Amino acid sequence: MTDDLDSVERRAWGAVVTLAMRVPSVLDSRLQREFGLTHFEYRVLALLQDSPSHRMRLSMLAARGHGSISRVSHVVSKLERVGFVRRVAVTTGRGVDAALTPSGLAKVVEATPDYLVAVRRLVLDGLDETQKSELAVLAERLSQHLIGRLGDSPVGETSG
Repeated sequence: MTDDLDSVERRAWGAVVTLAMRVPSVLDSRLQREFGLTHFEYRVLALLQDSPSHRMRLSMLAARGHGSISRVSHVVSKLERVGFVRRVAVTTGRGVDAALTPSGLAKVVEATPDYLVAVRRLVLDGLDETQKSELAVLAERLSQHLIGRLGDSPVGETSG
């Protein structure tokens, strides 16, 4: 497969693969060891923390968390069992909201400083200010490209 890529494309793709594989793995290990959360569970809690009233539709959590609805539903069930999230029936339309509980809010507030230290140490500290800006532009461009190719639906539920 990489024989069809030129040397610059091989370098770029190799770097993307390294980042995509190593960073989430390290964050997963660190969050599990220190806080008993996977990276995806942390992401769900952080998204709920940042949302109005600390609640969000499961379908929106899936889209914003870049996971399938079934994965988000499974994670929300686990977070419900430990008391960090509760499901709330919506009064308008269809769907179910996930709502952050006080203990879930405390957990995400506790984990966030360590998470940010890890993100800085693993990625951002390796770049100067100009490179951080360039990374932001390139990553946003690639994200928009993916949304254009895959749609803005959760992973595995593309529209074509």
